[in-house]
Amino acid sequence: MSLPPQLKKTDTSFWDERRGIIRTEKGGWVIGEAVYNHGYSMMDDLVGTASFFQVLLLNATGRLPERRLADWLEALFICLSWPDARIWCNQISSLAGTMRTSPVAGVSAGILASDSRMYGPGVAVAGSEFIIAGLRNKLDGITAEQIVAGYPKRRADGTPVIPGFVRPIASGDERVEAMEKVATDLQFANGDHLALAYEIEEVMINKYNEGMNLLGYAAAFLCDQKFSAFEISCILSTWVHSGTHACFAEATQNPPESFFPLHCSDIDYRGKEARAVPPRQ
Repeated sequence: MSLPPQLKKTDTSFWDERRGIIRTEKGGWVIGEAVYNHGYSMMDDLVGTASFFQVLLLNATGRLPERRLADWLEALFICLSWPDARIWCNQISSLAGTMRTSPVAGVSAGILASDSRMYGPGVAVAGSEFIIAGLRNKLDGITAEQIVAGYPKRRADGTPVIPGFVRPIASGDERVEAMEKVATDLQFANGDHLALAYEIEEVMINKYNEGMNLLGYAAAFLCDQKFSAFEISCILSTWVHSGTHACFAEATQNPPESFFPLHCSDIDYRGKEARAVPPRQ
């Protein structure tokens, strides 16, 4: 842990001022009065009036959005709720279910497994920061083709590994088209970040046969709604949870320890050969 600026190791004033005190600007429960959330009474102003996803956005960002944005976000969560136990995070929840953990442990373990630099919500910060920086570059006169050409991280074949524009298994993403329809139905117009994302996608398709994936679309869309990269990562932090629910639940409906068993011979072991344990010294 790093010390706050201008504090010496012997200076504990930063922590002394906070000792035994929880400070918050979010809100809280005033016993006998109300539960407050960013100035709203949760029971009077939000329950039965606001949707769950409106409150999720309020909690993550401090701003209560219009209902159509919350509805768009709900559709986005459905897009990452596949009940497919082959998907890495879902497989963790299936393994938890087959070992008969609690639902909270199984679902939480699956969500944690999605905190990855390769897929899912773990890529949200990188994807958002890329399109934010890309738009700044575009405003400075740099083209989408130059943005792609200048991206440093690449596969062995030279394909840029741009967060939001490659997938670990398949190319293209059918979920983008589904979310485009949702955005149109909710009367959202494309903003500057999303317009740039489509320009980058065109370059990626023409040169590398790689299109924009759901994260790339979602990050650009949410940036156009004035969310920061950190806020987007908070909003999407449990993006996969419904899919992990499904796989955990299915595993518990089958015999214990029956999910995806492996024999030792199924493992391609490339380490040292079997050897005797060294004698105790």
